[in-house]
Amino acid sequence: MDVESLTARLVRRFGPQVSGWCAEAPDLIARLASQWGLSLGESLPDGASSIALRCRLPDGTPAVLKVSPDLALMTEQVDMLGWFESSGRAPSVLAVDREAGAMVLEEIVPGTPAGDMPAPPLPGQWSDLLAALHGVAPPPLPTRVLRGRCEEAFARVGRRLAEPAISARMDAAAWDRAIQRCDRLLDTEATTVLLHGDLHLGNVLDGGVERGLMAIDPKACVGDPCFDAVDYVVAGAGLEGIETRCEHVAVACGFDGDRLRAWSQVIAPFAAIAHLGSGGEGPLIDELLDLAR
Repeated sequence: MDVESLTARLVRRFGPQVSGWCAEAPDLIARLASQWGLSLGESLPDGASSIALRCRLPDGTPAVLKVSPDLALMTEQVDMLGWFESSGRAPSVLAVDREAGAMVLEEIVPGTPAGDMPAPPLPGQWSDLLAALHGVAPPPLPTRVLRGRCEEAFARVGRRLAEPAISARMDAAAWDRAIQRCDRLLDTEATTVLLHGDLHLGNVLDGGVERGLMAIDPKACVGDPCFDAVDYVVAGAGLEGIETRCEHVAVACGFDGDRLRAWSQVIAPFAAIAHLGSGGEGPLIDELLDLAR
């Protein structure tokens, strides 16, 4: 494990105080492997707040070991995955050590992230995923509602507006418009469901013909069902186009097309910031910024 790159990645999320945890992470992972009898494999694509490694259980079952310095987040994710397990569209939790911020999950096979699939998922496939997830009854005392989820995201991502590569293309007025649009949508929610809450294409994996698309890393909350479709809609930028994908998804999911488009105007600035922050430019950025305006 490259502790230096791990530290650089997690410091962006947690600040410099996470450095000590990163230095001790190899020993923690070795202890967990011994504790659960795991045979460790290669690292999975890096997330913003955790380490994930392929592994095998003592009986040879393929699995994923996930560890994070954010113990509260890991505890929440264990609970949230439990809520969605009955949908058949989320991985089962096989082992948990809450004090260590660790869990073992079933591995999704083939497990290709939706954004890396040879052909993008079809609107009907996304609709099937949402129908299964949204068919789960909310727990008696859900930990979040969508308004809180959105407020947290605007506060966290909004700090990046000062980065030179981002401020050169996006101003505070565009960000404020997104906040106002979001508030209007939240104020007019008519239908609410248990949402995954972070259903971008990196959190959706190919589960094969039998299982279909599978969702990982939920940030579950209760709110407008359109919210779980909007990242997929915005990912149409540079492909068939956001407007066209929005129309197709609205039909496939039975959503109000105008409302889904309004959510895409809220999320487009987030996608633009992610692309600009990693050096992106060109027509894809232009399409995202045009929609945000």
